Parts: sequence; structure tokens; C-alpha cells
Amino acid sequence: MRRPTRWIKPVLVLALVISGVACSGPAAESEVVFFDDFTGPDLDRSKWNVRITGWTVNNEQQAYVDSSATLYILQDSESAGASNGMLVIQARYSPGFVTPEGNTFDFISGRIYTRGKVEFTYGTAAARMKLPPGPGYWPAFWALGAGKWPDTGEIDIMEYVGETTWSSVALHGPNYFGDTPLVKRANYPDGTDATDWHVYSVDWSPDSFLFKVDDAVIYRVTRPMVEQYGSWAFDNAKFLILNLALGGNYPFGVNGVKSPYYGIPESTVQSIKANHGKVLVDWVKVTKGQ
Repeated sequence: MRRPTRWIKPVLVLALVISGVACSGPAAESEVVFFDDFTGPDLDRSKWNVRITGWTVNNEQQAYVDSSATLYILQDSESAGASNGMLVIQARYSPGFVTPEGNTFDFISGRIYTRGKVEFTYGTAAARMKLPPGPGYWPAFWALGAGKWPDTGEIDIMEYVGETTWSSVALHGPNYFGDTPLVKRANYPDGTDATDWHVYSVDWSPDSFLFKVDDAVIYRVTRPMVEQYGSWAFDNAKFLILNLALGGNYPFGVNGVKSPYYGIPESTVQSIKANHGKVLVDWVKVTKGQ
């Protein structure tokens, strides 16, 4: 996720810092050290925290709430296309929603993260996801360091602003944050788009990143590339984040919409009202290198 002004978005060696959570899931070609395929009736709070905000960064238009209206699990026949259950992050139109701080929003949504529960340094982080069409939707799968932003680094594994032909990846750190030069759009192959299931992943080593969509490399970033702009901020532990933001600077920078909401056109407002503003997550995992 991009550019907050304050914190609220080959062989690999993995050093993990994991506290207070039992990691599950079978080992495949790589050792899976964190895995959630959302098979329980509710979000597993031993693995995930739920973010609550009464303010936003990046001029986003939603408040994050801890509610079954915005974060829930679907099972069996309801989770078509998922291997077991699936997580749904859903944006809702809630005009006049007032936060505990007294701020007012017309939209609510969900954001979950693993800080203090699963934090890792190097390895592969991946998620299988399906995204909603509509300019102004701004879901992301990303990782942050637990210290001051951007000094402790940010890895954007998947960002999407509702343009169904592409998503993007990026790195943020000291002197390469905000409109970072370390960014790349990933175009989907013909015959597919963001509304289909895709696996978004990053292979993170002490000296490089390989960003992938469905195992196809779409961007390679090396330590020397990063150090052209500032210090390498990627030798420390990161935690994972999944969220669905609405509007804000990045969508506006692409769609130029100012009304009825900053970065959100009326068509997307109607999509949210019709309960179509859903990010689906089949599974999330972190693995050791092979």
C-alpha cells in the first residue's frame, strides 16, 4: 500500500521471527512456515489482527472496522474457485459512519495484519486472490517493517486500483517512498484479468526481490538498484497485510476522478451499494527457500 505520512499500505534463505502462533499447512516443495486457507468459521485471531482506524492516509475514503460485515469467511459451495474456505474483505456503503474519534466516512472496509504474530525476514510470501472490477477499489497484499515508516521498508506484493488489465508491485524505503521509482505494472495475459483467481508472490533474499504473478516473474529488484536511491531497508522482519481501501491518491492518480468521492466514480459507488466490492482470498502462505 502506498505512501502513508504516518504508520497506520535460485535459492532463498529464510529467517523467521514467529511468536504466539502455531503454523499449519502441509510442506510441499518448500517448507511452509505460515499458512492460512480460511477453513474455520471465522477469521483466525491467533494469526491475524484486525485494524480499526478513525482516520486515513493517502486521502482514502473508508474507515476500517472490525465487523462481520467487512471481514468474513465463506465455506464449501459458497467459496467457488477456492480450495477450501475463503476470506472475503468487503467494502460497504455506510453514509455518515462516525468513528470513535468523531470522524465521518461514507464507506467502511476491512484490513488485517500479522504484526506481533507472524513476522519474517526473507523467503516467499504468496496469496491467491480475486479482485473486484471498478475504478477506485484499492486492495493490496503487502508487508511492512515494525518500526518507523519508511525507514523499516515496505514491500507491495500486489496493489490494484480497479483497472482490470493490470496490478502493480513496489518497494518503499528511505528516499524512495511516495511516488517511488521502484514500481512496476504487471499486465495480465490475454484472456484473463484481475477478476480471475491469481497467485501474487514475492521471493525475498538478502540481495534481491522477484515479484511474480502466477509464478511468472514481472519485476526483479536488486540491492544495487535500491541503493541508487537510499539505504536497503529489507534485512529486518516484516509482517503481512491484506486490505481493501477505497479511493485516495493512487486511484486518483490513475482515474482522475474527484466526484462523488476522491478517486471513486459513481459507477463504483453503485458497485459497492450492490455488494460487489469484494476481495476474495483463497490462502496466504510464507515458505522457506528450496
